[in-house]
Amino acid sequence: MSPEEELRFLILGAQREGNRQFASMLAPLKLTPSQAEVLRCLAEWEPISLQELGRRLVCEHGSPSRLVSATVGRGWVVRRENAGDRRQVILTLSDEGRRLAQSVHAIEQRLHDWIGERLAHSEIECLNEALRNLLDGSAAGEAIALRKADAGR
Repeated sequence: MSPEEELRFLILGAQREGNRQFASMLAPLKLTPSQAEVLRCLAEWEPISLQELGRRLVCEHGSPSRLVSATVGRGWVVRRENAGDRRQVILTLSDEGRRLAQSVHAIEQRLHDWIGERLAHSEIECLNEALRNLLDGSAAGEAIALRKADAGR
């Protein structure tokens, strides 16, 4: 196995294990990791257009319409037309969505602690730099860079 192939499998394995851990932590809330990402993005950037949300999601490439429709259907997200541009959809959290987003944030902290227990801070920084380089110019890389740049706005 080449080092590049091993890296590909290690990334895939780490993603699957992290997603499995996250899904298990979210199960009591009856949320999927993708739904949780929508709620957390809205908590940070609402009100936001569907298109802008799509630019920030790592879990979904392109238009997140179906994913958002599921969250609207469950009463977590409110979708309305933009009064200034009726072609544009604006999204906000409902009160229940806001409560869930706070719970998701706490669960994310537990997941980050799980990662921090397995890797030293210097290892995390090194991996982050390498993976940023690997994802440079990709849709996922751009979504992560946008979210990082907007953090704490």
